[in-house]
Amino acid sequence: MIPRTVFTPEHEQFRDSVRKFLETEAAPFHHQWEKDGQVDRELWRKAGAMGFLCPQVPEAYGGLELDFGYNAIVDEEISRQGLTGIGWGLHSDIAVPYIVNYGTEEQKQKYLPGCISGDIVTAIAMTEPGAGSDLQGVRTTAVKDGDHYVLNGSKTFITNGQHADLVVVVAKTNAAAGAAGTSLFLVEAAWPGFKKGTNLEKVGMKAQDTSELFFDDVKIPAENLLGGEGQGFIYLMQELPQERLSVALNAIANCEAAIGWTIDYVRERKAFGKPIAAFQNTQFKLAELDSELSALRVFVDRCLELHYEEKLDVSTAAKAKLLATDFQCKLLDECMQLHGGFGYMWEYPIARAWADARVQRIYAGTNEIMKLIISRELLKEK
Repeated sequence: MIPRTVFTPEHEQFRDSVRKFLETEAAPFHHQWEKDGQVDRELWRKAGAMGFLCPQVPEAYGGLELDFGYNAIVDEEISRQGLTGIGWGLHSDIAVPYIVNYGTEEQKQKYLPGCISGDIVTAIAMTEPGAGSDLQGVRTTAVKDGDHYVLNGSKTFITNGQHADLVVVVAKTNAAAGAAGTSLFLVEAAWPGFKKGTNLEKVGMKAQDTSELFFDDVKIPAENLLGGEGQGFIYLMQELPQERLSVALNAIANCEAAIGWTIDYVRERKAFGKPIAAFQNTQFKLAELDSELSALRVFVDRCLELHYEEKLDVSTAAKAKLLATDFQCKLLDECMQLHGGFGYMWEYPIARAWADARVQRIYAGTNEIMKLIISRELLKEK
């Protein structure tokens, strides 16, 4: 593999700490968490104590004020170990940045320290039963009533839904204004009228708590409007490149782990009196996959460098998400095939990775939406 230049020695020291923590505190228990449908809530507080949550948050609120590379390292190490139940990426890379970038000083003081410590778990509620990647089709409403808003509607497929203490909710404050009528709110799970549905049973990512959320006349104090009223769609578009970069980073790290598992397996497993690795088909498949993986690693790392420089544009982030997740599913399918029947057994990490990866092409905007974004940029008038 081409040497990576996107991380400093300090980054790699941090990576070593994250890897060791996950090997001790998460990997031995993940199988049970898959049965439980969620990770142990205490894992969040342990991670917070180690500085693994929200490393970008400014020091003024108790954060480490580090670059996004530290977030990327946490994402990669979770993916390498197949610990897909851990929703730190959604928390640190996606939900909390909305508070950092658009929150008032009072909101930051109130919520960010808990987000860093793990005492507050966040989620972001965009998707609805009738509106997935089409964020303009959101039907959840927030109607202004004196010094508060009244929230009504429902959301689905919400990562961290069961654990969430604080949810960034996308709602319409002016249904007639289209995208310009969309606003964001910080909604506390303990407020009357906010109910969590049962943990959804999924094909993969079985240890990740994913839920429906219901809002029935939830009174939101006006001060919990996040940013300006009617600015929500703009904020979502501004933050999506980082979310899609996170997905791409997860995909490539998972591919690297999976090809390693497969190499180990084909060296040991025998068929017709010799190791599977001795067959030309195995050699050619691995060569093809590793070549594509090397190219994608360089591209995604370059995207990460651009993000450091605040130059990662919407179209390039969409390309990273599209290419990385399509390839992830391809690689995992090929690697499962090389495992034969054992590859379909849940006890093998390749089986769980294969099931877990399929949603990567769906969330953070489906890959069809990524193609629309890329094509619009290509075809727009210069």
